[in-house]
Amino acid sequence: MAERRGLRITTWNVNGIRNPFGYQPWRQDRSFAAMFEILETDIVVMQETKIQRKDLQDDMVLVPGWDVFFSLPKHKKGYSGVAIYTRNSVCAPIRAEEGITGVLTPPNSSTSFFNLPKDEQIGGYPTLSQLSDYSLDAATLDSEGRCVILEFPAFVLIGVYCPANRDETRDEFRIGFLSALDARVRNLTAAGKKVFLTGDMNIIREELDTAKAEEQARKQGITLEEYISTPARRLFNQLLIGGKVIGERDEGREAPVMWDICRGFHPTRKGMFTCWEQKINARPGNFGSRIDYVLCSIGCKDWFSDSNIQEGLMGSDHCPVYAIFKQKVEIEGEEVDIRDIMSAGMFKDGVRQREWSAKDLLPISAKLIPEFDRRRSIRDMFSKKPPLPKGESSLERKSASHGQGGQQSVGRNVAREDGADFRESSQTPTVEDAPEAQTFADIDSQVTNSSIMTNTSSFSMDSQPISMLSPAKPKVKRSDESSVIARPQKRGKTASSSSSSKSTSTASKGQAGKGQSSLMGFFKPKTPQLGGTSDSQSTIDHESDNLSVVASNPSTPAPSGSDSVPINENDSPSQAFNLADQKSVIDPIVVKESWSKLLGKRVVPRCEHSEPCVSFVTKKPGVNCGRSFYMCPRPLGPSGQKEKNTQWRCGTFIWSSDWTGD
Repeated sequence: MAERRGLRITTWNVNGIRNPFGYQPWRQDRSFAAMFEILETDIVVMQETKIQRKDLQDDMVLVPGWDVFFSLPKHKKGYSGVAIYTRNSVCAPIRAEEGITGVLTPPNSSTSFFNLPKDEQIGGYPTLSQLSDYSLDAATLDSEGRCVILEFPAFVLIGVYCPANRDETRDEFRIGFLSALDARVRNLTAAGKKVFLTGDMNIIREELDTAKAEEQARKQGITLEEYISTPARRLFNQLLIGGKVIGERDEGREAPVMWDICRGFHPTRKGMFTCWEQKINARPGNFGSRIDYVLCSIGCKDWFSDSNIQEGLMGSDHCPVYAIFKQKVEIEGEEVDIRDIMSAGMFKDGVRQREWSAKDLLPISAKLIPEFDRRRSIRDMFSKKPPLPKGESSLERKSASHGQGGQQSVGRNVAREDGADFRESSQTPTVEDAPEAQTFADIDSQVTNSSIMTNTSSFSMDSQPISMLSPAKPKVKRSDESSVIARPQKRGKTASSSSSSKSTSTASKGQAGKGQSSLMGFFKPKTPQLGGTSDSQSTIDHESDNLSVVASNPSTPAPSGSDSVPINENDSPSQAFNLADQKSVIDPIVVKESWSKLLGKRVVPRCEHSEPCVSFVTKKPGVNCGRSFYMCPRPLGPSGQKEKNTQWRCGTFIWSSDWTGD
């Protein structure tokens, strides 16, 4: 029997919740359940879901065997967003909140989380004094969908997506959010709760966690010490054990409280990066940074058996980071099975006591959103459908359950008890089902009789007597008529054509409408006739003469299709072709080559590796904004610079306007 693996927590910035499904191995099944099985995880913390409430779909929320909690942006579209998925078979949170400050409210409630009764709140909310140094209010900090907090009996899990360092306009929001996060973690720790902080922090901890520390310091014109002491990095390092803090610590942050689990297992490992810039194709050369973390309280640092990054899993500009719990952990000097403290009463001594049920759902669970509440997947509806008794249809069952009440007409959708839909249909003949020799008049009579029978059956199924209905204007649904009445004939067609067989009507159409060809005429093969000109060729010559007459004399009315026009013998197709009579000859091969040069793919230059260059467009503001250029197609190397005589990107650079294609 295989040894049971420990519970695993995984954090991943997916850069769009559906983004991974465009890559292997996720594109095979394209389901979240299959994704989680490949990750072999039990708790998944996703960042940058980039969806709104209206974009939530069944496959995101109704994942079999999983519960999910979302924090979505309140105003911005396709921005930010955090989701935490938990496996129901091994863990079930006892409390859940959205936001870091506690100012938000549970669904269908006007009471903020921090105003809930003590036994219903997670606690540790930042105080006004802790946020007094920043002008942004708590509601603004929690308006972008950046945090979900779950409490298990063992610990409090904070899934977070911190703001990035884009430009100076976002500095105030970024520092304000990080300060609120720091205060929440420290307050929970001071209250005696164990805390796990996971997610995309958007902060490089130190030089070992990036390939471009010196480059960034040089661009900013600062030293490495000043680089480490930037406000966000200094705040983060004061939270961590072993974090580099230059100078005295800030007030209220005198002691570190969190442990970097992944770095703890790999203290000197270089190149352990979790994020790479896609614009410069930096991932193959591992020119990136480590900004995704799984952190825990100091007292929990011995709870884990392994932690690492999964840089080989594609699907985003980030890679997953995981940490695996030991099967037994030490709490207050006693060894406890990790499953016992991941839910309320589901396990005891590692043995299951009960199954997960709907009673374990929390108010902010996405499964309780009205669109998904009490919903089942389509697969469940059909697989668990009870068999019908012999001789009983679903319509009879539905009619019996409603006491023979209500009108049941043809073409109406009837909802089954098991959630499936089934549509009644009247078996009336249509034009397509009619035999070839059947005339339109016969079809019209059948349609009329069928409509009358349908209307009669519709009235007979009504619970009211027929005498109570209006005899002058009976209520007949338009859908019944429109579904069986054939399209009326065009005025140009004579009655004689509709009374003959299909082959005869086709011939008469061709004779009566020589002036206008039907669409089918372009696809029917031309059958040549022996001993003279074929009918089709005569018709073409006939129409050509008519067109030439009209073109030479516009005032002359065009002859009708029924008028006979003598065929000019000089225009016979058997006349010999004389090259001297032609004014000019167009060579189709020459024309094709000229168009290919004009519209064909441009010949691109080759780089120092003798490989075709790739084209880019300058987006940096300035005089060259919008100009295209060619570069080496290979990715940047570990140095992050263009290199010569190596396997990485060379220094080839050519403006498109300067390339002549020679």
